[in-house]
Amino acid sequence: MTIATTVAPLPASFRPKQRLGFNTRVSFNEETGPAQGLRDGIELFKHAEQLGYQSGWAYQRHFDHYLSSPLPFFAAAGQHTRRIRLGSAVIPMRYQDPILLAEAAGTTDLLIDGRLELAISTGANAAFDAVFGTVDTDARTEAKRRQARFLSAISGDVLHTVAGSGEGAHHGAALRVTPHSPTLRSRIRQGSASLSSAIQAAELGIGLISGTVQHDQEDGEAFSHYQARIIEAFRTTWRKTWATDPPPVAVAASVLVGTTAELRQKYAAYDFERRTKGIGASRPKGALEPAAPPAGAQISPVFQGSPDEVIEAVFNDPGLSSADEIVLFLPPAFGLAENIRLLTDLAETVAPSFGWSPAS
Repeated sequence: MTIATTVAPLPASFRPKQRLGFNTRVSFNEETGPAQGLRDGIELFKHAEQLGYQSGWAYQRHFDHYLSSPLPFFAAAGQHTRRIRLGSAVIPMRYQDPILLAEAAGTTDLLIDGRLELAISTGANAAFDAVFGTVDTDARTEAKRRQARFLSAISGDVLHTVAGSGEGAHHGAALRVTPHSPTLRSRIRQGSASLSSAIQAAELGIGLISGTVQHDQEDGEAFSHYQARIIEAFRTTWRKTWATDPPPVAVAASVLVGTTAELRQKYAAYDFERRTKGIGASRPKGALEPAAPPAGAQISPVFQGSPDEVIEAVFNDPGLSSADEIVLFLPPAFGLAENIRLLTDLAETVAPSFGWSPAS
């Protein structure tokens, strides 16, 4: 199979895709164990780079059969790749020490030559409070406080000025996070599930990645239409706040190209599972059953079928049409070979029709 060389003209309302990415949970099952899952994750990034993907994203999930600490993984994966951007999607700030995260992020970014892209969020999981500790305010307020502290730290701001003896540094010393990566601040994004979070990202001057779960939409509003509205609100707020063009927007979606009848059947089964089980679909063996999403939350559709059917579905989706980058959300229970097939078929049969060109 080779990459398509001729494609039809893009619809007028469809933004050409500047980048193509993928999102993996770096999952593992009870039979093979976490070490094999981590090694498979690195192999996946290597294959994606060979296919010309510009970005690879890893989801953080605590206390389960998925990657819980993305930054050490990115530092390792970065030693096996040279070009592809490595991103977290997402890291919930409620459960992070902002200074320690800034130190780890700066170290990782320097080790992989400035290829780190961190997507952070202000969401929370009440079940984690018993482990990470409670706070005096509500979870979202605390997450926003930690987010602001983190952004200040990676920007190189002075965090504390030594006022006296006994503080481990001379009087008047200005304490900043080291090592400092000067350009990392420009590669931070907000993982957005609502209109308000997208507006907040623009006001903070950070990028946007829209995920596979959304909430706070209007009654009866379809997922894709709300997603397009979120993206437009981000761009409008950015221009109003900063008087510059906004950074490219990424959208994660299950775009599963079935190049054989057998694959189309498999992807249709995943689509059905996703529609009936929601975020509990496609779990590796031994993984916990996730809690139900908040009342009124929606999950993104699965775009599956033949190459022509997928192309048409993506063209007709307002959210994906509005994005600058499509990030392929990989089914969490799929193994390495299945994921490589998904990456290959998307890049070689469909993505060129979206105006995408592989990185060289």
